[in-house]
Amino acid sequence: MDTKTRELMFSSKSDEWGTPQDLYDELNKVYDFTLDPCATPENAKCDNFYTLEEDGLSKDWGGNTVFINPPYTRGAIAKWMKKAYEESKKPDTTVVCLIPSRTDTKYWHDYCMKATHVHFIKGGLKFEGVADNSAPFPSAIVVFAGDGNKYSLGLFQLSNKLVTSSVSKKGIRL
Repeated sequence: MDTKTRELMFSSKSDEWGTPQDLYDELNKVYDFTLDPCATPENAKCDNFYTLEEDGLSKDWGGNTVFINPPYTRGAIAKWMKKAYEESKKPDTTVVCLIPSRTDTKYWHDYCMKATHVHFIKGGLKFEGVADNSAPFPSAIVVFAGDGNKYSLGLFQLSNKLVTSSVSKKGIRL
């Protein structure tokens, strides 16, 4: 990979990669989200949300169906994925994460590999408020649903337009 491509793919110039509304709507049909803990008032996807100043990482997410599209700067995603994994262990808590599909990172192996489901997005997403072009990196939906959670066993299919394939921790193709 040349230097220019690497810089583009791993750019941290902006923390805010706004979730595409059509993708969120598709996920929300399945999960009916109740909390967005890493939002701004302008890009919040749920009525119940936390801003950077409110520090969603320090809050209790228990009992919620949580959607996160965390800040993409180096180091930030790892903190959010750790929090997502830990919070999903609480009763009635599901956490759905939109993140770059960086399967070579420590956080991917430490947390994403423990997810209930991982859905790989077909093509590059066009994030809101970032650019006219699609993202220069692949994305994934990582779902953490604790034992006994209604999403822990449920198999479902997102729009074929959005997801090319997905796997569950039980190795079942969805």
